[in-house]
Amino acid sequence: MRSRLDGRATPWLLLGICLLCLAAPAAAEDEAATSTTAHEVDTSSSAELAREFSDPLTALPQLIVQEIYTPANYGTEAAGNRVLLRAIVPRIPRFTLLPFVQLLRPTFQLVTVPTGRGSATRTALGDTQLLHFAALPVHERLVPDLYVGVGPVFVFPTATDELAGQGAWQVGPAFATLYKGIPGLLLGAIVQNPISFAYTSPRRRAVSYLSVQPLVLAYVGKGFYVKSADSSWTFGWHERAPTLLPLSFGIGHVQVREGLPPINLFVSGEWTAYRKNAPVAPQASVRFGMTVAFPGLRPW
Repeated sequence: MRSRLDGRATPWLLLGICLLCLAAPAAAEDEAATSTTAHEVDTSSSAELAREFSDPLTALPQLIVQEIYTPANYGTEAAGNRVLLRAIVPRIPRFTLLPFVQLLRPTFQLVTVPTGRGSATRTALGDTQLLHFAALPVHERLVPDLYVGVGPVFVFPTATDELAGQGAWQVGPAFATLYKGIPGLLLGAIVQNPISFAYTSPRRRAVSYLSVQPLVLAYVGKGFYVKSADSSWTFGWHERAPTLLPLSFGIGHVQVREGLPPINLFVSGEWTAYRKNAPVAPQASVRFGMTVAFPGLRPW
């Protein structure tokens, strides 16, 4: 299906909303309240929440909406756009068969992709990803404040258009590590390697690539933080598979609201610093994000 929108109005509208919310004064912090999760989460602290909103191993239930608008692409004059809907669903041993805290992270996509070298685009549902981490305990005497998660990553070919997805069923290993020993700072990375094993068409190519997402976040006070945590470096294993190294930088604001779920708003820019074997690839993008946390949904 061809898109009836040019993809330009929505990003500017979201930018205005983000800037308006970021300019608002920081809300007063609630009384301290802690709970046992994959690690301790203090939902009354803006600094801690800023880290939790970017922490892939958090056991704080969340709903995440992001829009990635790409006005400039290599290899085409068309602009691109992606809308992501993601949830973080924690599961603790009392409610599962495994003796680990488990984190389910499904991601759904609505993508607008170029159809050629001109300015024409097409909008469709994209592939669906499911990331399943088991948060492994790390002994405090070994490496204090270090958190590790391992598990599988699945990619389901749910795209409703050939250009909107890879057309392959994929599964592979995933790994995440985080260090939170420095107050107000989050350091870590997510590593994934989906591998295709079945295809929706004989014309589809085999898929196997390494994805590395570095995570760096620093809390600067009054609910504000800066981060470089949105870009994923991609290294294809097959011959002539694409390699992309984007860089990102963003600013966000966490609002702790009495009687209401905490909310996180951010905007970040992204630029592709290196590409190889990628005739069509994003050159520069801007990402708008909103995350709502639901501490009241934790049954523990």
